[in-house]
Amino acid sequence: MTSIASVMQTAPVIPVLVVDDVAHAVPLAEALVAGGLPVLEVTLRTPAALDVIRAMSTVKGALVGAGTVLNGEDLQRATDAGAQFIVSPGLTRPLAEAAKASGVPFLPGVATAGDIMRGLDLGLDHFKFFPAESSGGLPALKALAAPFFQCRFCPTGGITEATASAWLAHPQIYCVGGSWIAPASMLKAGDWAGIEAKARQAAQLRASI
Repeated sequence: MTSIASVMQTAPVIPVLVVDDVAHAVPLAEALVAGGLPVLEVTLRTPAALDVIRAMSTVKGALVGAGTVLNGEDLQRATDAGAQFIVSPGLTRPLAEAAKASGVPFLPGVATAGDIMRGLDLGLDHFKFFPAESSGGLPALKALAAPFFQCRFCPTGGITEATASAWLAHPQIYCVGGSWIAPASMLKAGDWAGIEAKARQAAQLRASI
């Protein structure tokens, strides 16, 4: 099984996906992979989410994970559906221990120094900084990253195509999470070509820094 570090370094942006209709799963994943964003975070926010993970996992080149994982039960359901990594909005000992026992790559959310210290105590050093913009934005993460020099981050929450490059320029930031790649309006319209174009632009963000 791959590591969370390699998941985070695969592409500069991890699309954060909220998918209501399982019929959208395969064409959406194909568009994102074709655009150069193979790491896909399917949030467990819709009744269709687990079926979406199953369907997307059939797409060649897609590395499909589950987001909004809150506890061990969510983790089990997501991995049973084929999730290859797990993302959580926060960090709890029970979830961290369940992830460790399962061996699945785990990216827990942190927003404070205390969160990061608890993660380090649990043997974790790769984190989702969430919610990124409302937790103080890039200045806050720069301040946190300095004493926690051994940690690497994926900021998520409020990041846009216009602001992503500034985040990615920080050496401790491996990638960012973004919902702008596949907005609800484009999913509803089935605009797979438009989503592929957005993915292609996002995939080039690190090269432009």
